[in-house]
Amino acid sequence: MLKRAALGFRAHSGWAALVAVTGSAAAPVVILRQRVEIADSRMDGSKQPFHAAEPMPVKDAEVHIQRCADSTRALAVTAVRDAVAKLTEMRLGVAGSCVLLSSGRPTGDLAKTLSSHALIHTAEGEFFRNALKLACENCGVAVLGVKEKELVNQAAAALRLPAAEIERRAAALGKGIGPPWTQDQKLSAIAAWLVLAGGGQPR
Repeated sequence: MLKRAALGFRAHSGWAALVAVTGSAAAPVVILRQRVEIADSRMDGSKQPFHAAEPMPVKDAEVHIQRCADSTRALAVTAVRDAVAKLTEMRLGVAGSCVLLSSGRPTGDLAKTLSSHALIHTAEGEFFRNALKLACENCGVAVLGVKEKELVNQAAAALRLPAAEIERRAAALGKGIGPPWTQDQKLSAIAAWLVLAGGGQPR
């Protein structure tokens, strides 16, 4: 039987931190850490599609955002597929993935969104997180969405450890793979660890 690994993602505008964890829930090991580009730098406005669309007429904004969405989804699929291929080369099965979410929700009304700077930021974050979720699904990888502010407590409950211990172990996980090991990688590692432990999934 193949050993399992899980993927964790923390998205930003145009890129995401990816961390893969294997081992056991009691003793996770980081085996992959990457920055994945999910916006085409050759495409104007692709890193901040809603900001770029703000001054446009709504119809032009819709076209721009859809064009960016198509490109971003393709890049996200490539990133997930490449990560899965690397894990397969290591003879690891993929247990699933976790994409960290925000607490805000987009309105679904583009004109309203573009009239508010706060809503633009919310929609943009959702844009890239949703692309990662769809990419995982497209690649046949089960995907869990967890609100970032709830991640540590959810992992603590699933792993039956204090929240402070989860954070301490997440910080220590970076020693085996080296820098960079910032908040992006720590949270992505906890997200992957949660999946590896079966947290957030029906029992």
